[in-house]
Amino acid sequence: MKALLNVSHLHTVCEEARCPNQGECWTRGTATFMLLGDTCTRSCGFCAVATGRPAPADPDEPRHVAETSRRLGLRFVVITSVTRDDLRDGGAAHFAATVRAIYELNPGAQVEALVPDFKADRESIHTVVESRPTVFNHNLETVERLTRQVRVQAKYERSLEVLRIAKELGQPLTKTGIMLGLGETEEEVLTLMRDARETDCNILTIGQYLQPTKQHLPVAEFVHPDRFKALEDAAYAMGFGSVFSGPLVRSSYHAELTARRSQAAE
Repeated sequence: MKALLNVSHLHTVCEEARCPNQGECWTRGTATFMLLGDTCTRSCGFCAVATGRPAPADPDEPRHVAETSRRLGLRFVVITSVTRDDLRDGGAAHFAATVRAIYELNPGAQVEALVPDFKADRESIHTVVESRPTVFNHNLETVERLTRQVRVQAKYERSLEVLRIAKELGQPLTKTGIMLGLGETEEEVLTLMRDARETDCNILTIGQYLQPTKQHLPVAEFVHPDRFKALEDAAYAMGFGSVFSGPLVRSSYHAELTARRSQAAE
């Protein structure tokens, strides 16, 4: 997997974000492709991706991702990106081109697009939705009170608006993910879950925050597995079609399974 990605000059969030599931997923031959380079224009307190001035977008990247997904035999492809506030559309057209290229070169594959907030620009969101990803994913990451500390340049209500607009534009399945262990309360998490359901969000992932380096936010709490299970039960009771909750769960972990569950629930 690593050799093929290097030859294709592609980045994965598995590597850049130091995901704890990298070994498991790569052994299965799956990966989450990270578009638009490896440098982000934002500096979130939880994220290990480098911050700085990004290089220009590679116009050949959508084709490279599609070709690599075909060579790996992937039937469910997850694409995400760094945040590119330097681009007029935030990279939306690049996402859409990648989705279309995957469908063209890897027929039968499904795609999850895990997007930045695009500053809640309706036109940018429409560009991605129009490319027909199976799942449109945008992560809330943490509760409203902690958003400014954890996500810095992001806004809680703006992220909810992204999910809401995607649904209004006809996206069948939407998804969001959060981390626990940053100092949130139980009621704050439940409020976030209710807020997400009010946008008609279908899929929810809940995982444990792990500090990637000493320069990032410290872990406030290691959450007991029983609490993850209780929140999963509460999420299903609220109407989510698919919920994946556990200490090592990440947004794109077992993405195909969560999509299938939600499709079955529709």
